[in-house]
Amino acid sequence: MKIVKTSLDSILSLRTLFLQENNFQVRYDACHIRGWAGEYIFRVDDVEIGYGSVKGKEDLKDRDAIFEFYVVPAVRNRAATIFAALIKASGVSYIECQSNDLLLSAMMFEFAKNIFSDVTLFKAGSVTYHHFDDVIFRKKMDTDHLFDHKHEPEGDYVIEKDGEIVGTGGFLLHYNKPFADLYMEVQPGHRRKGYGSFLIQEIKKVCYLAGRVPAARCGISNPASKATLIKAGMEVAGYMLTGEIQAAI
Repeated sequence: MKIVKTSLDSILSLRTLFLQENNFQVRYDACHIRGWAGEYIFRVDDVEIGYGSVKGKEDLKDRDAIFEFYVVPAVRNRAATIFAALIKASGVSYIECQSNDLLLSAMMFEFAKNIFSDVTLFKAGSVTYHHFDDVIFRKKMDTDHLFDHKHEPEGDYVIEKDGEIVGTGGFLLHYNKPFADLYMEVQPGHRRKGYGSFLIQEIKKVCYLAGRVPAARCGISNPASKATLIKAGMEVAGYMLTGEIQAAI
């Protein structure tokens, strides 16, 4: 078996299989097209059987963490052997993966130590029907006066109460299709009133109308954001995992 450093174009057909098989939002999908990923292809007798991708754990432009790993089903019984060879070829120190990526998660627990998570991943779940008689959801206008944002960008959509913008949000598209990433921020004085969940609920609707499937994430240490997303009909899809490669590899 050979593990060869390669270009993004060389792994695209295999990566299409990876995305089709997993069918979830890939948090670090943009690392490929932005040039932040090092790509490796696996060959046996000149037959391409899989690929691996590495990026930086802290600085995305570094190359010290494996974050994608795919082996075609026909040789997946050799996945651990292939993964060990990838570690040696790439010289990485870490593994980063989503817990809903079952193949890479299995490699994580076999090859890594000190595994932890600080991010919860969400997927679209139930339909909700939150409503406020005095709150309007609409597109942002150039004339809108927005509050200072501390955590999220100013979104393309707002909720307005008595002429005041009390929340903004939107969805980001730099993820594998058809997925999009929802975000929102509510003005501090109007939090804990259910506006955040109402805003996410309405952004979900326009996201679907744009031909995208909603997804989201929040920090594990942020129970308020988790509660807001769940109340808006999102559900936990997994967790971001990070682990250190064991020295014995």
